[in-house]
Amino acid sequence: MSTSRTFTSVGAATIAAVAAGALSMTLGAQSTSPSQTPPDFSGVYRPINAFGAPAAGRGGARAGGPPAPAQPLPPPARTAPLSDGSQGRSPTAPILTPEYLARWQAMSKSRIAGSSESDNNHKCLPPGMPAMMNMAYGMEVLHTKDKITFFSELNDALRRVYLDGRKPTPAILDDPTYAGYSTGRWEGDTLVVDTVALRDNTYIEGFSPHSDLMTVKERIRFIGPGMLEDRITVTDPKALVKPWETVKTYRKMTSPPEDQLREFACAEGIEHAR
Repeated sequence: MSTSRTFTSVGAATIAAVAAGALSMTLGAQSTSPSQTPPDFSGVYRPINAFGAPAAGRGGARAGGPPAPAQPLPPPARTAPLSDGSQGRSPTAPILTPEYLARWQAMSKSRIAGSSESDNNHKCLPPGMPAMMNMAYGMEVLHTKDKITFFSELNDALRRVYLDGRKPTPAILDDPTYAGYSTGRWEGDTLVVDTVALRDNTYIEGFSPHSDLMTVKERIRFIGPGMLEDRITVTDPKALVKPWETVKTYRKMTSPPEDQLREFACAEGIEHAR
């Protein structure tokens, strides 16, 4: 066999191998590509545990996970626990930079003294993000092709997640809101949400302060029939030593009265609004 024919045969074999590999990779990519029909999150949900991981114990759930299938969901709380910081910061709380830790300590002293100046709930203000996703009083999810709307019973708070590819404009970024501006995309059956343009007079959780540079990323998916999980990552280069992560889990309500939200006319509790 001539040298030229040998190289020709080898070259042909190499090309065939590369083509086969490319085809294999293409088929593999197709098999793991996002579903053409994403899940529908529509419904009313209530938190499995709005203010911390469930305690492990007899008949209970494992810490951080959903309750046992036979365990009934407790009735929704009508009041949220108020922490004044007198017990210090939780080991799972966001790790604040010195500047923002000093702000938290000042607010803690004020709250311990009985002031509600730093309590946005007392002022009937929206809880903001990501605190809104505690769903302390339940939340309704309205899901369409181009947009998902989250409506919280707490202070009638509202946020929208746009799925149609739009991006925040400079005007939006210059006008931060309590819910911020959220855009989402699908990765398989998981909704990935990025939220920007958040007001800096809200709190990450409890009353942990943040700056106007805070952003929130979520990965929302079903982890079982009627069980919705939201994995939240908060990033703030000014207020946080490192990104803060938490996981919220919710159960979908399927029958009345639990699948109904009530009006939350918070302003009726304010003297001048009566």
